[in-house]
Amino acid sequence: MLVTIYRSSVKDGLYVYLASTQELASLPAPVMKQLGAPEIAMEIELDKNRKLSIADASEVLEAIENQGFYVQMPNDIEAVLARVADTRTVPEK
Repeated sequence: MLVTIYRSSVKDGLYVYLASTQELASLPAPVMKQLGAPEIAMEIELDKNRKLSIADASEVLEAIENQGFYVQMPNDIEAVLARVADTRTVPEK
């Protein structure tokens, strides 16, 4: 499958994989919001055996087939989420 990978202008490290035959307008509004003004990072021929730096090709293909796209979050998303969780305060009763 020929896949276009878009880089987010809003979130560092966020990429959206989309079948090259699909339009960006087909993405849900929340995904488009996270992309901002998307830039094409690359276009690749993707099959389940292809090695990707972060994502698993089989998972990417499955997501594209089932929901029409795949979102790759930043590598350090767990660290970011942990920092956010640490900064939240529990209201006193």
